[in-house]
Amino acid sequence: MTEPQHVDDPQEAARLLAEKIRGVRFATFTTVSADGSLHGRPMATQEAEFNGELWFFTYRDSHKVGDIRLNPQVNLGYNNPDKNLWVNVTGIAEQVDDRARMRELWEPPLKAFFPDGVDDPNLTLLRVTPQRAEYWDGPSSGIGKVVAFAKTLASGGKTPPGKDVKLDLEGQ
Repeated sequence: MTEPQHVDDPQEAARLLAEKIRGVRFATFTTVSADGSLHGRPMATQEAEFNGELWFFTYRDSHKVGDIRLNPQVNLGYNNPDKNLWVNVTGIAEQVDDRARMRELWEPPLKAFFPDGVDDPNLTLLRVTPQRAEYWDGPSSGIGKVVAFAKTLASGGKTPPGKDVKLDLEGQ
């Protein structure tokens, strides 16, 4: 197995992260519960120009907001099976009550989950500031997958079918 590549420049890491998750609408948003167990749930990432932050709508009285108050460390898992791409993001989450930002991020399909819209006093935002990310990027076409799998078999598993890249968004 080859070693993963490392990107230590925060600007390049942020650019790559934005490129990889662009268009992947949903993430598995995982928090640490009060008892120390992990709790993941699907959440829609709000489409915005990536500036080092990821945004999510939720209700302020939700369990995830309580989890974040106790432990702001979260994990986001993105998957785009059509591109054979998996992205894992760790970061710090915080609740943000900013109606102007909510209006900027609001999209009509959100009404299905939040019927009262941005005027709902229970609606809030979660801002996640990524610290590190890792992605696994494999061939996306059928023939590309076959060729990559054949290379892996021929090398005795020493040539993985794709890239494993670790991104440091803090520059540490």
